[in-house]
Amino acid sequence: MKTFSFEVVRGFFLQTDDLADPAVIGANPPAFGLKQTSSPTYWSDFKSSIAKLQSEAPKGVRYGVCWFGRHGQGWHNVAESLYGTKAWDEHWSLLNGDGKIVWGPDPELTDLGREQARAAHKGWVDELAKDDPVPLPTRLFSSPLSRAASTCDITFRGVLYDIKGKSDIVKPLVLENLREDIGEHTCDKRATKTEIQKAFPDFVIEPGFTEQDELWSERRETHEQITTRLRSVLDRIFAELLPEDETYFSITAHGGAIGAALGVLGHKPYALPTGGVIPVVIQATQN
Repeated sequence: MKTFSFEVVRGFFLQTDDLADPAVIGANPPAFGLKQTSSPTYWSDFKSSIAKLQSEAPKGVRYGVCWFGRHGQGWHNVAESLYGTKAWDEHWSLLNGDGKIVWGPDPELTDLGREQARAAHKGWVDELAKDDPVPLPTRLFSSPLSRAASTCDITFRGVLYDIKGKSDIVKPLVLENLREDIGEHTCDKRATKTEIQKAFPDFVIEPGFTEQDELWSERRETHEQITTRLRSVLDRIFAELLPEDETYFSITAHGGAIGAALGVLGHKPYALPTGGVIPVVIQATQN
């Protein structure tokens, strides 16, 4: 498989600025944080800028625009907030629950988490309703964990698939390697393939996806390991899953996975809130 060196193309979105503060920008800023919005055709202007980059790119270089979406609040997030990160990491994360809250394996979204996912959905609907609409992703990629897949489903159902009176434009593709840090925490152990297919019948599961979770263990994945894993996902997307004539795609995943992906891209650290979206313009140079 081809591999790539990645860079972030700066200047398009607020989140890429050196002094960008996620707490100030918020989970779902207007126009996804696009900086140049004074023109009534700001999305057409953006698409023209990206098309110019593509057309002028030397051989072996291509550009992509990815909307990274973090899942909405899950029950494990509630527990970590309740007990504190230290006690969570050292004790509670190793259990399936505390007798009141169940957070493992593979916890679902809370009511707040679903509300956060609906806010992400509204972000797309609002920008699509403009006279000059946002460019839609032509590929959707999702973690297999329930909280991320549910967020992806709520975000894009009615936008890219399950649209009344229209054929589906694109369906989410589940990729094993988009899951959160693997191991130790029970919340990061996934459901079976059969359970995922039943819960998300509109999703496509990648070939080779095992019935049981064969990756989770009682040892936590290291930073270097998750970075290598997310690099392999980005390589695969640009080498195989995103055709040369397509530019826009979305990844719905987790704080740790998205953080690792941003690191691979050379993006500054960015603490994306639950339910938040961060778009990134990516330059991919084939090695």
